[in-house]
Amino acid sequence: MKRMLLLLTALLASHAAVAADRSVTDDAGRTVEIPAAPERIVVLHEPLLGVPIADLGLAPVGSYGRSDDGGTQMSADFYQLVLRDRAPDPMPRGIGALGNMDLEKLRTLEPDLIVGTEHDLEKAEQLSSIAPVYLQNSSTGRVRGFNAEEALAKLLGRETAFAERKTGYLARVDEVRATLPGDPRQQSYLVIFLSDQINAVGEMAGMVQALEDLGYDRLSLERDNTVAGFGATLLVPLSAETFGRLDPDLLVVMNTFGKQARDEAAIRQSLDRIVPGWQHFLKPAREGRILFVDSATVTTPTVASALHMLDAIEAWAKQ
Repeated sequence: MKRMLLLLTALLASHAAVAADRSVTDDAGRTVEIPAAPERIVVLHEPLLGVPIADLGLAPVGSYGRSDDGGTQMSADFYQLVLRDRAPDPMPRGIGALGNMDLEKLRTLEPDLIVGTEHDLEKAEQLSSIAPVYLQNSSTGRVRGFNAEEALAKLLGRETAFAERKTGYLARVDEVRATLPGDPRQQSYLVIFLSDQINAVGEMAGMVQALEDLGYDRLSLERDNTVAGFGATLLVPLSAETFGRLDPDLLVVMNTFGKQARDEAAIRQSLDRIVPGWQHFLKPAREGRILFVDSATVTTPTVASALHMLDAIEAWAKQ
């Protein structure tokens, strides 16, 4: 009798362990067994994955691009800049220097789920020996706005948290729209990202969600045969000549988050270097239809970044 009870206990324990996992299909089409409620998540991309997860109220234990003590190795600390008082505390620990993942550090964190982007497919098999690996789409053409955060909410059982964030955000959209000069539902926008060149921004950012929820339509560049189109990329390079002809109702310009200085003065300096005299011939600049924003705060695919964009638009409208 005692032996039967021990066997029954073992079977029940085994059943409970199986029930604790669930089978999901990731965005790479892979079937992955993940915990029903992951508690130790490591992300392979901080702004595209870590910030959305933290915006949902879950703190990753590990994040690529951070040091052993949780300090950032990048020019911008996305958790702090985007989430502010909602940033993880303590910060996620690092899993190796940028461009050089340390598998031993990753194992030390004892993750029960690793979340990467579709660009991490080649690493997935190796990393699966440490923990289940789920790949989330992150490119323009595959996801837009803060759809990635919504998808992660469904994956991690945080639908309620996302719904609450979105409800507050939509109320803020209505508030900001009421402050704008004219109806944005009849106006166009374009977002420019300055690196060592001029780039038009695709759909993969909270800022784009905010602009389009306000009613703006993205200015089409298809009529300009010097522009190849967005495809599956975040950025599309533009020539100085094409940039000089741009005339959206609202032109948003930002510096790369690879730079420490991302305020209006720094953005103007970047434009001066790339397109000397731009303020004299660029029509949106001459007519006060240009908005300078901090790229680090508005380019993550999160409700938080969309809210930062709404704040920036409201401040511009009140000038």
